[in-house]
Amino acid sequence: MKIALVGTRWFGAEVFRLLREAGHEVVVAATNGEDTLAKAARGAGVPLVVREEPRRVGAEDIAADEVDAIVAAHTHAFVTADARRKARIASIGYHPSLLPRHRGIAAVEWTIKEKDPIAGGSVYHLSGGMDAGALAAQDWCFVYPEDDARSLWQRALAPMGLRLLVKVVQDMETRGFADAWEQDPRAVTLAPPLTEPV
Repeated sequence: MKIALVGTRWFGAEVFRLLREAGHEVVVAATNGEDTLAKAARGAGVPLVVREEPRRVGAEDIAADEVDAIVAAHTHAFVTADARRKARIASIGYHPSLLPRHRGIAAVEWTIKEKDPIAGGSVYHLSGGMDAGALAAQDWCFVYPEDDARSLWQRALAPMGLRLLVKVVQDMETRGFADAWEQDPRAVTLAPPLTEPV
């Protein structure tokens, strides 16, 4: 599979590593600056796009005429319709919540703030709405009383996201498509930025 990876930091670099280890070709990595993903891409000789606009990924940032998939891994940038059209099979991303719960930039923080007893992760199809696309895979975990946002991310949600993203990419390679079921509009909650850590 030829993949355009849009991501940042440790999580983006881990997705980059795992996809390549699984035999997929990352044809371009798009990131915000000189972070862990950028270093991994440079080290592997993979074309790197450092985006001028960190909140937007346009067709110009997917430096290939066509890819099999666009994978968003720890990015808060909106991937435009023109960019998504470059993906032959699907454009997917990982969100650390049981979508449609906690759509937004601070999903893990709101999971703790709302005292959710369970949390989860969702791989979803990128769309015109914030974290609103059809779901391709989900899993869940317990939230322990001692968890804060950082421990929940590190202990459960980051490893879950790595596993789910690789699984969905493998499914696309095997079947030629990714599952897609609509999010339940009655269960939508939002997760805007918080000013205090939780």
